[in-house]
Order: sequence, then structure tokens, then C-alpha cells
Amino acid sequence: MRIAPDVADCVDSPIGQALELLGGRDRSSVLDVAQAAPPYPPAPEVLEHVAAVVRAADGAGYTPIPGLTHLREAFAAELSRDAGGSGGADAVRPGNVLISAGCNQAFALAVDTLCTAGDEVVVPLPYYFNHDMWLRQRGVRPVYLEGGPDLLPRVEDAQALLTGRTRAILLVSPGNPTGATLPPERIAAFAALARRTGIALILDETYRSFRGTTAPAHDLYDDPDWGDTLIGLHSFSKDLALSGYRVGAVVASPRVIREVTKVMDCVAVCAPRIGQEAAWAGLTRAGAWRAERAAETTARREGFAAAMTARPGGFELLSTGAFFAWVAHPFPDSSTREVARVLVADHDVLVLPGTAFGPRDPGAFRVSVGNLGATAAAGLAETFARLGAGS
Repeated sequence: MRIAPDVADCVDSPIGQALELLGGRDRSSVLDVAQAAPPYPPAPEVLEHVAAVVRAADGAGYTPIPGLTHLREAFAAELSRDAGGSGGADAVRPGNVLISAGCNQAFALAVDTLCTAGDEVVVPLPYYFNHDMWLRQRGVRPVYLEGGPDLLPRVEDAQALLTGRTRAILLVSPGNPTGATLPPERIAAFAALARRTGIALILDETYRSFRGTTAPAHDLYDDPDWGDTLIGLHSFSKDLALSGYRVGAVVASPRVIREVTKVMDCVAVCAPRIGQEAAWAGLTRAGAWRAERAAETTARREGFAAAMTARPGGFELLSTGAFFAWVAHPFPDSSTREVARVLVADHDVLVLPGTAFGPRDPGAFRVSVGNLGATAAAGLAETFARLGAGS
């Protein structure tokens, strides 16, 4: 049979490729900082609610296509409250929210709603690999936007890339893989560019709860016409430790949500009910737990940054934020994948090579800081020192 060329030509899962570096070893035998999954279970309040839903008569049934009404209400209220601006308590309404099966699906739904084959989306480098993969599989051309010295994309550089085929600018803040976080005024400037040129701003805020601050991430919801430009993508996987439950959200105007719903009906009908109920319980019952986990992640990130201050072995921390650290290695004659192979084969550390996040080798790799307590962070820095000393 014939495989669609856009799929056949696409790379395999970078996470799967990283796991291949284990060479058959058990994943638990290494320090795994490759995948950004919380190392702790969901909040007790969430588990209690999930148990009750499992036993309920309709616990395995469909939900409305856009998602459970009470979850959409709760999430809209949280976004409005967190925006903290003049948009008011209903800056985001339930009709602005569609619940998806994870943020990857949220992105796929948004792209399929906006784009057809041959269209273009501006994608900052380094990119999140599943974004690039999905665009390519759909025949949509990713147009790469280089970051500045701070690894953040610049509006003037993006404007120069726009063509008649551009349908959206994509931003991820905090970034994956770098963790670099766009300041509110930069996000606003990108939104203004998108509005002037009649395209969408797709803003992936998967890691917004791990910015180390409760200040608003942006003020886009202050504009009563925000839905004319913005499509927000969200995830409950990291915030509520629900990675395997597959629950995220698309936030957009009711007009866009209506079109996204058509796509959702075909690909999944609805997000899994159990995941939606878990997210609702987390949003409404686990506030203290969420704050504690966010503070814990911030402390782990800062601990790793402190351990890297002296550039052990020549390894340099280029950026850090949310769940991630972006680390440059000191071996100009070695590919980053080879450095990653040596780290796991000889030092029992599994990282994700930077080759997963762009069209060329950036000489850096991603470290997911969630598994790095103080002892592990210091130990990883010592590993870098030993590896660098042996070069």
C-alpha cells in the first residue's frame, strides 16, 4: 500500500529515538531528564474524584464535543482571573473553550482549522518537535524564525518572514525546549503584528503555571476583540500531573471554536471523560497542591541553575525556565546525539538531543528539571565535569 509522502518523510518520535539510546536497558536504571513528565502522582483530591467518576453510571460515556460544561466554566474563570487586567471576570467565557485530548491535539486541531496544504506557519527556533512534525504531515510549511541572543523570537524578524501564504505565527511561552519566557509586551507586539496582517497568533501556554510568578503572562484578554487574533493552547498534563489522561484545551473566539469542534468530532468525538473530570477536580479542589508543585519545580530549576554556574566541564546553561534547561556541550567536533549517547552509555544520564528541536544540530540538549532534586542536580553537574575533563 502507499503511505502518504508527508507522513513517510516525517521524522520518527524524538522521544522514541532518545529511548533507543538506552540500548535495551530499563529506563529506571538511569537519571531520566529526557521527557517532561511530572515525577509525582496527581493530587489526592483529583484521585478521589476520579475514583467516584469511574464508579458512576455515566463515567465511561461521551461528553459534549467541546467538553464538559463544568470544566469549560472552571477553566474560563481561571483564565479570566489569572489575566488580572481590565477584561473583567468574564474576559474568557465557556464558549471560548474546547477541551482536547492533550495540548498536542489542541495544536493539531488549530492547524487543521486554519491551514490547508501549501500554507505557512511561522515557527520560532528551537521548536517543539511535535509542532513541526504535525505541520509537515499536513503539508503545511514551517517557516523558521531564529531567536535573538536571549533565544526569544523578535517581532521584526517575524514580520520579514510573512507571505501571502502565512496563516499563523506560533509562540510557545514558556518555551519548550529552552524554557525561555516571553515578556508580556513581546507577546502583545506579536499579537499586534498578527492583527495588522490578518493572521492568527497561536500561543502555546502549556507551562504557564511554572513561570515562577503569579503575575499575568500577558494582557491579551484585556482587548475585547482578542478572539479575532488569538488561539490559545493549554495543557493540564504538567500542571495537574495528568500526562496519561490526555486533557488540554483550545481557547479562541466562539466562531473559531465552532470550526474546531467540527475537526474534533471527526478525530476523537470528545476528549476522554475521565481526563476531563480529573482536570475539573484539579482546577477546583487542588489549588494548594498546584501551588506547592509549581514552587517545587521552580526550586529544582533554580537548584540546577546554581549547580551549573561554574560551567562544569565546559557545559553551559544557555537558558532555563518552567520545566526545562537548555545546555550547550563543549565538543564542537561531536554531534549532540553522540554526546547524548555517551551520557547514557557511560554516565547513566538520559537527555534529549537538541537535534530534535530544529533543522540542524544546535550543539545543545534539553534537560527536564522535574526529576532533579538538589542531590541529582549536583550529581548531574559533576557528571558534566567528568565528561568534559575526559575530552
